[in-house]
Amino acid sequence: MESKEYFYVINYNSASDKELCDLEMKYIFNFVPEKKRYIVSNIDTNPSRSPFIKEKISIIFSGNSLESLVKQVVDTKLSLDDFKVIYLKSGDEDVDYKERLRSVSEIGYVITGEPNIHEPKVIVGISKIKDRWILGKYEKNDFKWHIHDRKPYTYSNSLGLKLAKSLVNVAVGNDFNLKVVDPCCGVGTVIIEALDIGINIKGYEINSQIADNAKKNLKFFGFENVVEEKDMHTIKENFDVAIIDMPYGIFTPTTDEKQNELIRSVARFAKKLVIVTIKNMDKELKAAGFKIVDKCKVNKNKFIRYITVCEIGD
Repeated sequence: MESKEYFYVINYNSASDKELCDLEMKYIFNFVPEKKRYIVSNIDTNPSRSPFIKEKISIIFSGNSLESLVKQVVDTKLSLDDFKVIYLKSGDEDVDYKERLRSVSEIGYVITGEPNIHEPKVIVGISKIKDRWILGKYEKNDFKWHIHDRKPYTYSNSLGLKLAKSLVNVAVGNDFNLKVVDPCCGVGTVIIEALDIGINIKGYEINSQIADNAKKNLKFFGFENVVEEKDMHTIKENFDVAIIDMPYGIFTPTTDEKQNELIRSVARFAKKLVIVTIKNMDKELKAAGFKIVDKCKVNKNKFIRYITVCEIGD
C-alpha cells in the first residue's frame, strides 16, 4: 500500500546543532519545525541521509483514535510476515505507557501473518501526533555512515562528518540529479558523503599530497575516484552547485585576496554556493555577484564556522 505522507522524528544535541538542523530541514522538507521532535511531510526521503533524522514512519493509515486504526487494518486485511509493531513517541502526545503497550498489542493482534519480535523483516510503527493516530512502515537511521570517521587520512581542521552530511543535503535538497563540485576538497570528507547518497560530484585539490590522500580515502570506502589534482581557477566545466570549506592557511598558505579570488572563481562555474568560513564574508560574496539566501553558525568549542548559502544574483 503506497504512502503519500511521512512522519520523521528529528533530534539534535545543542543550540549550534539546532541552527544546522533547521537549515538542513529547510532544504530537505521546505519546512523548519518549531519543535525539534518531528516533521510530517509529503516528501519521501531516506532517514539515513541526515545526521538529524532519527526515525521515519511511511503513513498508511491515520485516524482520530486507536480504534480507527484497528478498524482500518481489519478492513484492508493487512497481511505481513515476520513483522513487529512498535510505538514511536512524537513528543507532544498524551499517550501513557499502558496505552502505548495496548496500541502495539491491538494492532499486532489484527495484522494477518506471523510476528517476529527478534528478527523482523517489516516493522510497523504507530504514533499519535496531537489528536491524530498514525500507522505505517517504520525505518530507522542506520548510522552506517559513521564508518566514514575511520577514513585513513584526515586532518584536525577537517570538517566533521555531521557538518559534511548536512552541507551536502543543503546543497542538493531533493534533486539528486544536480552536478555538484567541491573545488577545494581536501581529503574528500564532503565528496565521500555526497557519493554515499548517490550525488554526482567532482572534487579538485591543488595540493598534490592532499589530493592523493583524498583518492586513497575514496578507494578505502570503495568509491570511484572523482578527485583531480587541479587549481580551481582553471576549472572550465559548469556546475549547479559548489560546496567549499574555505581554506584558511593551515596546510595551504592563503590571504584575504586569495580567498576573494576563490569566491570570484566559483561565481564563474557554479550557480549556487554553500560555503563554510571562519569569518563573516557577506561583503566578499556580494561583491562576487552572489545573493545570500541562508546562513547559520556552527560552534566547536570556541571555534565558529559560518555556513552561508548563496546564489548568483539576477
